[in-house]
Amino acid sequence: MRLIGFRDGNTTMVARRVDDASLVPIASVTDFWADPAAALRNPTRYAPVAIREVELVPPVLPSARVICIGLNYAEHAAEGSWEAPKYPTVFARWTASLAIDGTPVAVPPDEDGLDWEGELVVAIGRPVTRDTASDVASAVFAYAAFNDLTARRAQKLTSQWTLGKNADNSGPIGDFVTADEVGSLDAGLLIETRVNGETVQSDTTASMIFPVAELLAFLTQTMTLNPGDLIATGTPSGVGYVRNPPRLLHAGDVVEIEIERVGLLSTPVVAG
Repeated sequence: MRLIGFRDGNTTMVARRVDDASLVPIASVTDFWADPAAALRNPTRYAPVAIREVELVPPVLPSARVICIGLNYAEHAAEGSWEAPKYPTVFARWTASLAIDGTPVAVPPDEDGLDWEGELVVAIGRPVTRDTASDVASAVFAYAAFNDLTARRAQKLTSQWTLGKNADNSGPIGDFVTADEVGSLDAGLLIETRVNGETVQSDTTASMIFPVAELLAFLTQTMTLNPGDLIATGTPSGVGYVRNPPRLLHAGDVVEIEIERVGLLSTPVVAG
């Protein structure tokens, strides 16, 4: 099942995408993430809605945590002259930085451009506390394609990456696809990033240093993950700032993230 969000007055709703033209509301974002499995089993009965008649938004709780993992592919760590980490490298986004497929993202005026980072996002479906890797599979509710667009100048100003990872609309995220539809990640999912049609990143999620189950087990030794929290699992090699010469996204560019069995996410870049 593919899930999207839309705004109904002051309420954000979660809906099932029927096709490119229509959706069926399920519940408010608050009610949905209180128990997403139950919300799918017993949806409130709403009539279908034409997508063109509503404002689409990410189907994300305002209070959700967007936990990002850096340097989770060995080749990506190496291309930036980083050592492969012994533990997951954790930083954060705020939900205000998230945007839907097709939303233009502006280059901040003091940046030379934006850098692409295609990633798989995991959406949590039940509370998870101090679980082992063997216990966490049932906590994954859905997956989504994500672009961790990065303002590199701001990112490099200090040892903390937060500012460079939270530019306006710099976290485009695709439809949420339920875990049962995506299936097992054991063999890996192909993840590709394209800029103006040219492939700039291509790898599989099997190359993660810390697979999804290990990430969740690591995080939950310290913090409880709640339904609706998102984990961005890191990007493969091929980012722009390490190229010679560096290559960044500018106004007029279109960047696409495509993940096998999850979907395609497209973002146009505009001037700041």
